[in-house]
Amino acid sequence: QVQLVESGGGLVQAGGSLRLSCAASGLIFSTYQMGWFRQAPGNEREFVAAIRSGGSALYSDSVKGRFTISRDNAKNTVYLQMNSLKPEETAVYYCAAATSTWRSLYSRTTYAAWGQGTQVTVSS
Repeated sequence: QVQLVESGGGLVQAGGSLRLSCAASGLIFSTYQMGWFRQAPGNEREFVAAIRSGGSALYSDSVKGRFTISRDNAKNTVYLQMNSLKPEETAVYYCAAATSTWRSLYSRTTYAAWGQGTQVTVSS
């Protein structure tokens, strides 16, 4: 079955950077659309970024210009480079995989597989 394992979370000061990784197995990675979502306590899980199998990327307005999503199909891994982090971005960050090429990648329901999440804490 599909397994997604996130890593790279941690504690960082406001304005700092982190790079998250998500290693995928049990799927033909190059054919999947990959996404990153985040969920803070008491909040709904929200879209952060996604990258299509062809390499085009989508971002939420709140992270555009600061975060970069990328993928390495040879390593079955998707990355999220996060720069200029803000305290309000403290959350558990989740990796997700989708096969659909036509459903919205902004929607949680598009994704069939999820990782366990990695905690990102941004101190002020």
